[in-house]
Formats: sequence, structure tokens, C-alpha cells
Amino acid sequence: MKKKQWIVGLVVVLALAALLFWGRDKIHFDFRVFRAQLALADWRKIGIAVGCIYVGYVFRAVRWALLMRHNKKVPLFSLLGAQVIGFTAVALIGRVADPVRPYLVSKRTALPLSTQIAVYIVERLFDFGAMALIISSVILFTVWFGQPGALPHPEELKKAGYGGLAITLLAGLFLVAVRLAGGMVASFMEGAFGLISKKLGAAVGNRIRAFRAGLDTIRSFSDFAIAATLSLTMWMLITLAYLETMRAFTASPPLTAMDLPKCILLLAVSGTASVFQLPILGWFSQIGFVAAAMASFFGASPEASTACAATLLLVTFLSIVPVGLIWARFEHVSLRKITEESGHAGEELAVEEPVSEETP
Repeated sequence: MKKKQWIVGLVVVLALAALLFWGRDKIHFDFRVFRAQLALADWRKIGIAVGCIYVGYVFRAVRWALLMRHNKKVPLFSLLGAQVIGFTAVALIGRVADPVRPYLVSKRTALPLSTQIAVYIVERLFDFGAMALIISSVILFTVWFGQPGALPHPEELKKAGYGGLAITLLAGLFLVAVRLAGGMVASFMEGAFGLISKKLGAAVGNRIRAFRAGLDTIRSFSDFAIAATLSLTMWMLITLAYLETMRAFTASPPLTAMDLPKCILLLAVSGTASVFQLPILGWFSQIGFVAAAMASFFGASPEASTACAATLLLVTFLSIVPVGLIWARFEHVSLRKITEESGHAGEELAVEEPVSEETP
């Protein structure tokens, strides 16, 4: 998995480098203007954006504590350190550090790692659903009721909005089906994929059974409503952080006049670009993609787009690093060591016996 992520990341960086080389004579970049854009930015707005991101981590910790309460009740804010250290590891080491959070929670609560990986899977599902719902709803509302020209390529975006809502609905129906009849769904998918490859079919079946076990964290509509509310609130805070950061660039009229629909469009681009997050290399590829989107969609200058994209990365992704490093030092946690340990623990868990079917 690590090799695949590095290969994909290197391909992305090489493609970006080739694009920059191709456009070196077409795009004139003035570093003095770039520095001026940063110097003239309203850092109070950027401070508000960082505050929104920090509050979002508190919501993550509370959501995790509530999702695991059927296995063990813990104070709502007791898992904040695991969230902060885990996301710091991802920022500095890459997506290979994703297992750090469930591993740290498992160690601190003395619960099996499998239960916390289940919580992680459900958490990711809620993140995707909340983000897709917000993006699709805002885009469709703007296309239906907004002023003409409020968004670029409205017809394509309308289709994308419908697609996002459809995917979210299908994912919700799949979640309900697995929660109510996980064994039947796993057997059906195992048989379907088994026509292609028995090994693939068995792997898909085991994944669904593991997912079914994870959904044991949601036992009532109240559980679902609380997790959904926390997720939506958290992603609204992230959206506000994006909006405040872009509006902070007062020397760029397209950015300082940014509105919610355009911000949502950029959030979608940024979320897509962050899927394959490598250490250091991934930072520059994400800045490049987001800056290109700003210049293309909103007409911002290359200097303003790059300055804003770099600041967005700093605010939404890297701002937690100083706090995480200090927190890890106080708790005597080595990020590289804990990443290796969590990766090995996850690999060992993956080769264990398939999850046994439980009754709903």
C-alpha cells in the first residue's frame, strides 16, 4: 500500500512538473507580486479560519467518543490528543499514517484495535456523506435559484450535484442493508465477485463483514442523528475556514469577493486533490491543483491563486502540526514509531480469521 501511494504521488508530481514546464512561457509568475499578496492578506480572517479548524478537531474527538460508547464510555474530550497526534502524523508522513488514530485510541482505552478500526471506517463514511451532502446541496441550490453565471459550467455542475446526491443516497441505502442483513449482503457480493476471482470474492465478503461489525457503533436512530449532526457541523466549520481564508486576500478582487457556492466548488477540488497525500511532495501537488482551479474558475492571478492555495494548505492541513508535535512530546509519542507500529498492527489484523457474523 505504501509503494502504491508513493507511485501515485510521484506520478501526480511529475505530471504537475510537466504541466509547469509546458506552460512556463504561457504563465508569467512574479514572485514579488506573490509576496505582496501574502503581505496584504487579512491575517485576522486567517486566524478565524485556523480557529474553525481547531474546533473541528474537538468535534472529531467528541464524535469518536460517542461512536465507541457502546463498547466503552469515555469522557467526551479524552480522545482529543489521539485526533491531534494522528492528523499531525498524516500531515508529516502521509496517508500511510491514517491507522495512527485508531491505534492510539485502542492503546489508551484498552479496547481491541478491530473495534477502533470499525469506528474509523464509520467516521470516514460520515465525513464523506456530510461533505458530499453540503457540496451537492449548495451547488444545486445555486444552479436552480442563483443568478446566471454564479458558477462556471452550470450544466456540468448540475450533473455533478445530482451525482453526489445519488451516491450519498446509495451509500446510505447500502449502510442500512449491511446493518440489517450484513451476512446476506456479504454472501451475495462474495458470490458475485467470486465469478471473477475467488480470492477477490472472499476479500470483498470479509470486508463487508468487518464493515457490518463496525456499524455496531450505530444501534439506534439517535446514534445516527448525533453522528450526522456532529459531522455536518464539523464540515460547515471547514467550509467557513475555506471561505475566510480566500476572503483574506484583499489584494485580489476575485478572492476577496468569494461567495459560498464558489467556495464549495473549491472545497470539492481540494478534497479530491488530498486523497493521495504524501509527505512534502503531496503539499506541492495540492497547492498546484488548487491554485490552477482558482485561476481557471474564478479568474484570480497566478500569484494570488498560489498564495491563497498555500495558505489554505497551511490553515486546513498543517496548522495542527505545532500543537500535535508538542502534544506528542508531552505524551512521549514518536510519530514515525507509532506510524510503523499501527501499520504492522493493521497488517496483522488483516490476516486474522474473518469477522464472524453477528445478529443485528
